[in-house]
Amino acid sequence: MLAIDAAGTLTESRSTVYVESGAELSCRPADATAHDTDPIVIGRIGALPPSEPAIMLRRGDLLWVTGAERPGRPGRPANRDTDGQRSVPASIPCTLPEVFTSVEVGQRILFDDGKLGGVVERVSGELLEVRITQARARGERLRADKGINLPDSKLELALLSDADLAHLDFAVTHADMVGLSFVRTPDDVFELERELARRGGSALGIVLKIETRAAFERLPALLLTALRSPPVGVMVARGDLGVELGFERLAEVQEQVLWLCEAAHVPVIWATQVLESLAKKGRPSRAEVTDAAMSGRAECVMLNKGPHVLEAVRFLDDVMGRMQAHQSKKRSTLRRLSVSAGVEEAT
Repeated sequence: MLAIDAAGTLTESRSTVYVESGAELSCRPADATAHDTDPIVIGRIGALPPSEPAIMLRRGDLLWVTGAERPGRPGRPANRDTDGQRSVPASIPCTLPEVFTSVEVGQRILFDDGKLGGVVERVSGELLEVRITQARARGERLRADKGINLPDSKLELALLSDADLAHLDFAVTHADMVGLSFVRTPDDVFELERELARRGGSALGIVLKIETRAAFERLPALLLTALRSPPVGVMVARGDLGVELGFERLAEVQEQVLWLCEAAHVPVIWATQVLESLAKKGRPSRAEVTDAAMSGRAECVMLNKGPHVLEAVRFLDDVMGRMQAHQSKKRSTLRRLSVSAGVEEAT
């Protein structure tokens, strides 16, 4: 429990909790025994906003992506006639108006980290009509607040919003570095440098997050621009890069990023789902162990949060400690193999 006042009670949970309007809540002291049955607080959950249902989509389905001024908000599943056929396609909202002026027919649109994808068949005002082409055979559920990627479209977006500028005010005073998300061109780097200089934060480090096709294709120019005022680093946001460029290209792309950054003497952060199963479920997959071993070629590895994150940190430390003798950045050290020295040295 965090706070109690006349308006209500503020609490937090260490695990997922499902509640509904009107549900009764009680609180007992942490040191209460099994025989202490009297709660110190009794209350009820107030009115909760309705949750948006997941929308089931399959290959071949139509999906409307609508703007803020069109009907259909919030997202809704398809309407069906008496024969079970879809009379009105499912729809989801998109709050970014620039999407509807930038996207063209024939371009790809991806949802929820690429789990669902389609091709734009029609653009009409604040409506995109999308034909689903990428989904599991049994269909894919699309829920609210999932990300949208437009790898073929050129969106003219302001790099720094008013909220970003407010965050910079805080960062200049309290942080050692700032991350530049969705960087696309050298002008984006110039803009961030200008805003930092206005706040007296030119000495802060800048981390370029490489997470779009445009950022990858312009990486040499981005590095040359950022190196004018070091320190600078690069984050390989492998999840978004896989969505933008295709997961079949991810291994090749991350290799190219590592090579370019090593040539520029720029440190790299290896990010996205490193030891994800271990951090969340307590046991890594074989593929994750191999991925963790490969991450040693970067200067920094980012782990996601999870109940077993401390175990994941220890596991990663062990793996990288073993790999350090075999690999220096992207070059093999050709050290003596432990199997040739017997079991005792190998362990």
